[in-house]
Formats: sequence, C-alpha cells, structure tokens
Amino acid sequence: MAIVLGRPGVGGLSETVDVLREWQYDGAPMQLHPGDVGWFWRFGAEATAAAVRTWRRDGRILAVGLLDGPELLRLTVAPEALRDEELTRQLVADVSEPERGVLAAGRANIETPEGALVADVLLEYGWNVDEPWTPLRRDLTEPVHDPDVRIEVIGPEQAHVRTVVQRASFDRSSFTEEHWHAMAAGSPYADARCLVAYDEQGTAVAVVTVWSTGPGKPGLLEPMGVHRDHRGHGHGTAISVAAAAALQELGSSSAIVCTPSSNAAAVATYRSAGFQPLPEVRDHYRDAAPVTGSSTLDHQ
Repeated sequence: MAIVLGRPGVGGLSETVDVLREWQYDGAPMQLHPGDVGWFWRFGAEATAAAVRTWRRDGRILAVGLLDGPELLRLTVAPEALRDEELTRQLVADVSEPERGVLAAGRANIETPEGALVADVLLEYGWNVDEPWTPLRRDLTEPVHDPDVRIEVIGPEQAHVRTVVQRASFDRSSFTEEHWHAMAAGSPYADARCLVAYDEQGTAVAVVTVWSTGPGKPGLLEPMGVHRDHRGHGHGTAISVAAAAALQELGSSSAIVCTPSSNAAAVATYRSAGFQPLPEVRDHYRDAAPVTGSSTLDHQ
C-alpha cells in the first residue's frame, strides 16, 4: 500500500494524539510526545492542526510530524516502523521537496527518534548533524520526596500567575492568558498540570507544565522555567521535583525532559532533581532544499 502524507485537521487531532500516546513507553528513544503537541496547542486548535503532518499506510498512522515553527519538524515513527524502508524513503522525499507542503525551502531542522532509519537516509541526501541535546529521565517507581517549597496547581483563575513567570523565564516568550486557556482546552491537557513554585515571601518564582500519557507510561516536562530575578536559589530543582511528584500522582512510570547539552545549568538542575542523563541526541539540518523536481528519493 502507498504511503499517504496528510494533515489531520482539527477533527483528527485527537486521533493523532492518541496514536502518540500509544507509542510512548519506558526505554523508548526520545521522541515527539503528546505533551509537545499539547504545548503547541497554546496557539489554538486550528494552528495546531495546520502544524501537524501524518503519514499513513492502509489507513494506519505510521509517522507523525509537528512543525514547531517554519524551520523545525519534530518527527516520530511508530516503534515497529523505525526501520521501514518504504516509509523512510517517503518521509525523506516529503521533507526534502518544498512543494510537498512539509518544510519550506532554505534552512531547516528535523528531530527524529534515535535508531530510526530516516536519520541515516537524511545523511545520504546531504543533511548534516546538528548540536547535541541531553535527554534526562527520572524513575517514578520509588516515592518522590516533598520539594519543601509551596507548590500550587494552576487553574483558570490563576492563569495570569503562570504566564507572567513564563515570560520572565524565557526572553522571547509571548505566553499570555489567552494562550494558557487555549492550551488547557486541548485534548492533551486532560492529563496535564501547570505548577507554580513560591518562595518564602510568597512570590511566584518558577513554573512547569507536566504531561502524562496515562498509567505506566513516561510523562514529559515541557516547559520548565525560573524567573530571571530569582535564579540561583534552587527553585529550578524544587519545581522539577514537584513536576516528578505530579506525574507520579497521574500514574506516570517515569518523568522525561530534554535540553540542549550546551545549557549546562539546565542539565545540572535536572540532575539535582533526581533526573539521570541519557545518551545525547542530535537533530539534522540542511542549509537549502534541493531544486524542485530534481529529487528521486521516493523512487529508490
């Protein structure tokens, strides 16, 4: 059966998220998580649907991509199809030729799960290996100790607290209350929580959103941030421990997060919160797309 590239539309987002849930398991390579789609949902359901791509064979989804910006495709593949050559050739053709509607011409990055054949084939066709990222994991089969700070689970009435600290944690953040409500309305947020940590003076100093995929599966931290005026006091460690505890309460078997290896402070923070670093992973990038019509990727 032919591989069919498609867009799920708003009505198909729940199916896509459910498929991503099925693909999560302890020991899986770092890959696109339902929480990544859930965090993107802050831009609304229509924008999220426009950013998602699916690849099907005989009606079954075998790969999912999220355009996390115009130059970055976060791609994952069904566990049993990681080395599927037919699917791989189709994926590389679709991401390499701009007229197929995945990535535009010019500079682009692709995130793929470790061990997927698509990473090898991208190299064959001129893509390069980019800077390393460090995945980290905390096992949740043992009790998670209280972080010894005040932690609140944020609901609609406190959304402004969450968004203010987010913007103060990331220089280019545009996260607003409207964005929070859009995110919270998305299907992935049914198994998510937003947490805020407060210091001894009652000031909100750190935030995190955690995304569960159900009992016995890994949950994700995305994003975690500490207010720029309150760094260096252990708040990042405290909120990361609180995140692990929240995921444990939601039934997650482990907590995972990924950060650029160059961000040594973030890696150290997660390690101090009990997360163990895993082997580094790397995106692939290209500086320019091939000339339209010149590729024969899908015919080899």
